[in-house]
This record gives sequence, structure tokens and C-alpha cells, in this order.
Amino acid sequence: MRNARIWSAATAGAAVAMALAGPASAADTTLVVATDGDDSGPGTLARPLKTIQRAVDLAAPGDTISVRGGTYTLTDNITIASSGTAARPITLTAHQRERVVVDGEKLPASHTPVGGSIPRAERGALHMEASYWRISDLEIVNGPYGVYCDGCDGNVFSRLSTHDNYESGFQLQGASSGNQILNLDSYGNRDPRKNGESADGLAVKEGSGTGNVVRGARLWNNVDDGFDAWKFASPVTIENTVAYGNGFNRWNFPDFAGDGNGFKLGGGSPAPAVAHTVRDSVAFRNAKHGFTDNGNPGSVALSRDSSYGNGGTGFDADVSGGTARLTGNLSIADQRPAAVGSRTVADGNTWNIGGTWNAASVLSTDPGPLTGPRAADGSLPKAPAFLVPRSGTAVGARF
Repeated sequence: MRNARIWSAATAGAAVAMALAGPASAADTTLVVATDGDDSGPGTLARPLKTIQRAVDLAAPGDTISVRGGTYTLTDNITIASSGTAARPITLTAHQRERVVVDGEKLPASHTPVGGSIPRAERGALHMEASYWRISDLEIVNGPYGVYCDGCDGNVFSRLSTHDNYESGFQLQGASSGNQILNLDSYGNRDPRKNGESADGLAVKEGSGTGNVVRGARLWNNVDDGFDAWKFASPVTIENTVAYGNGFNRWNFPDFAGDGNGFKLGGGSPAPAVAHTVRDSVAFRNAKHGFTDNGNPGSVALSRDSSYGNGGTGFDADVSGGTARLTGNLSIADQRPAAVGSRTVADGNTWNIGGTWNAASVLSTDPGPLTGPRAADGSLPKAPAFLVPRSGTAVGARF
């Protein structure tokens, strides 16, 4: 039934959208959604639609879906199955930055029992198998995954908040290329059905595709890892991103299985060799490692990153045969600063440049400024003293 709904909705939606759009030269349409709207209406500001799904089904390339503030309680997940184009992407956003909450608590898959599996089509309060969308300024909660995107190209996700979901807050997988995940806040996600084994803040996993970028994300207090690239076979670039407090059993799960890494940069049996890049990012107070290759034998590149107070190794890149490159990184008060393999290139890092590196070596270990409200444009707040060496040495991230 779900697959039939995807096909019929996409087909009918495309036909209606073409009729609304008229000739190719017609102006793009804005479809307005409001909690007190009517799905039989035209979707104007005066007569909005009621559900985001109805607007998605009607939208054609170049159109904008503008969602008024309020809580949208789902009884079926929002499914995006039709694509925009590179020249005319489809936009889904909050109307004038009003607070829009998409709540998946009533979705059956949100309450999958221990040991159960979530059917593919039911993964995500927002389930997406489409390309060339611009999705921004939505808060997605209590879903079976927050955002789940499989086989997605050329999308831009910005200023989203995905929290308290029953699986990963945001997961990108399959054959997916050229996506940008910008200024994401993803926190408090957990998976009771697996006792904490797999709910990450952000996962780009189980797939391949070049050109995927993560920038300005904050990934915290998730049951498993902050970021997870398990079995993703193409390089992902991560910049100016923060991962903290992951891997602790805040939900009192029995047989707890959360890993607790800030950034997990590979994995699988066998793990694909992938040259993921992480720069100008920080991992602190995670249960296990700050940054780990997780068995990835590829040329992982970690530069100007900071690790502080993690329960395991700050920079774990010791896989046999791995060719990681670690430059200009800082480790303070981790269980141990680094574990590097015989082929790893490590230079200009705090553990190999000499001197004493501890909490007194930096201007501040207080993350408060970095974990506060974002700037008006969605960018990370300023934290000019956090983990910055008193000596001025050019190591670690700067915020």
C-alpha cells in the first residue's frame, strides 16, 4: 500500500502541479500550509492547505511550500517521491521562519518493539527518495528517524532541528551525491528497539556518492554516535561541526549498546577504504572516542580539529594498513590523546609537537558559548576562547 501511495501521489501530484503551472514560462507557485487549512483549498495565504503531504504532492519544479507555524501531528509519514531540477529545485520551508514542528509520535513505526525492524517506506517522519529540494527551518521530533533520505542527489538541508526521534535524527544513505547538510541541530535521538545500538545525530551510511558535505552541525546527547559514516563508500566532507555528549544511557536501556563516538568515520566487515575529511571541528565529552576511523583503511584526513575530555582516544586512527593524515589537531584531557598506525602521517599535533597540553593550556574549557542559541542566519554561535591555546599555537578548531 505504501509503495502504491508513493506512486499515485507522485503521479497525481505531478499532473495537478503541471495543470496549476500552465505553460513552462508561468511563474513558480507558492503553496501555503497551515494547521487550520483545508487540503481541498488552493494553498494560498488566505486559503492554505492543511497538510504538508498535500503540498508535497502538488509541488512542481521551482515551487515553494511555505509552512505556517504550529505543530503538525503525523499519522502517516511525509513522503517526498518526486524531484525538482538543478535549475528549479523545490523548496520546503517555514513561513517567514515561524516555528514549525513536525511530530511523529503517533506514527506506528515510532514504537517498533525491541528486536523489531522498521519497514523501509516508514523510515523517517520525513521520508525522502528525491533530488533537488531545498528544505529548511523545520523541527522534526518523535519520528522513526527524523529525516530519512535514500537515493537523494543535489539537495540542500539547512537550519533543521531533529531531536528526540526513535532512530537517527538525520540519515542519508543509498546512492546519494551532492547533498549539503548545513547548520543542523540533532540531539536526544535514541532507539529503544536496539537498546541504543544505532541512533546517531547524523548518519551518512550504507551507500555511496560523491560531493556530500556537512557544515555547521551540532550533534549531541544521542544514544549512539554524533556522526556515523558506517559502510559509506565515498568521501564525506565535514567542516565546522560539533559532536558532544554522545553514547550515554540517559534512557536506562537494558543491555545498553551505544558506541559513544563523536565522529565515526567508517566501519563494516570489511570496512570500505574511504578518504573522509574532517576539519575545524570539535568532539568533547563523548563516552568513547572523539574521532575514530572505526576500521576504515582509507586516507582519512583530520586537520585543525579539537578533542576534549572524551572517555576513549581523542584521535583514533590506528587501523592496520590505514593511511590517515592528522595535522594541526589538539587533544586535551582525553583518556589518551591519539592512537596512530605505522602508515599514519601525524604532524603538528599537540601530542607530537612537545610541551604540556592540559586544561590550563587553553583559554577556556567551557563549551557554554558554543552550545547556546545560533546566530540569526543559523550559523554557530561564537566561542572565541573555547579550546584555544594560550600560547597562540596554530592547533585545533576555532569558533
